[in-house]
Amino acid sequence: MAIVEVTLHCLQLPLPKPYKVAFKTYTTFDPILVEVQDDKGRTGWGEAHIPDGYSAHETPEHGLEFCRARAAAIVGMSTEEARIEIGHHATESPMAVTALITALEMLTEDQILKTTEDTKIPLLANISAKSLEEIPDEIDRHLDAGFGTIKLKVGFDVADDLARAKTSWTAIDGRAAFRMDANRNYTTEDALAFVAGLPTEGIELLEQPCDSENWEANATVAAASCVPIMLDESIYTVEDVERAGTIEGVDFVKMKLKRAGGVAKLTQAIGRADEIGMTGIVGDGVASEIGNWMEARSTAWLGITAAGEGNGFLKTNARLLANPLPFDNGAIVLNEGYWPEMDLDALKAHRIGVDHFAL
Repeated sequence: MAIVEVTLHCLQLPLPKPYKVAFKTYTTFDPILVEVQDDKGRTGWGEAHIPDGYSAHETPEHGLEFCRARAAAIVGMSTEEARIEIGHHATESPMAVTALITALEMLTEDQILKTTEDTKIPLLANISAKSLEEIPDEIDRHLDAGFGTIKLKVGFDVADDLARAKTSWTAIDGRAAFRMDANRNYTTEDALAFVAGLPTEGIELLEQPCDSENWEANATVAAASCVPIMLDESIYTVEDVERAGTIEGVDFVKMKLKRAGGVAKLTQAIGRADEIGMTGIVGDGVASEIGNWMEARSTAWLGITAAGEGNGFLKTNARLLANPLPFDNGAIVLNEGYWPEMDLDALKAHRIGVDHFAL
């Protein structure tokens, strides 16, 4: 089969309420959707969301230019030739590479993406309440909605973070797993102060306390923490997973599809975590339905039972699929044979730019 068309759709998906993380407050999600068509009439979709401030090496503008250059290059190639061509540039823009490769994986109906039996993939819920008084009510709502894992964003002010963490921990009262995520925003000193003030039981993990490239700082915090540490932004490759496995106190690693370079590489990396005695978790909280569907399928393929974090599609009320990604009682629910179908009218309604490459 030969690739006859590649279209890049730049989207802006509104959020009903802002989503605040340590380095950014999102008011929209702005992914690039890659559409690839072959000479058999089949279509594959891939997604790249490269937020400003997420990576020192990639920007939205750089990712889009990379997609344009590689899209122009692969038109007319076979899918295997296209994979090789994109692979030659894999380190230039990993998140843009993922969008192109996953579109090819969907086009060729990669076995990881096929749902051969009814499957549920549990997700976590994020605490968005800003005041201590609002947190318990929000937690109760999440529990009533069927969520079994709840996550609190920290990485701001240590005293305030501890107050919100303790309030959340008390309100959860063992009724759900409790995670926290610093989004790599603490200094070593602040992270040490934060973990020193936490309850010693009832917290599943603290995610990425310090800068993604400062492995020494994260290791220092892990050694001192009574709460297991999960590395996220530090993890791009199998080698990163193996490196994390050598650090005392780092018991979890998380991989977002957009950093992995495709579903095959994602499952390889997280599968390696299991082999070396770590818990691997998959999911991107700022992806749309295509990316989160692929992450859900990867989670199911690997047999991961810990709650996934691919809940970005729940944060926006924009649905891009004609058969929206099914969600019920705290879980993505994929019935046998589920395969996404793009709603082209919805796509156009949220599109702010397009590039088309064809024979």
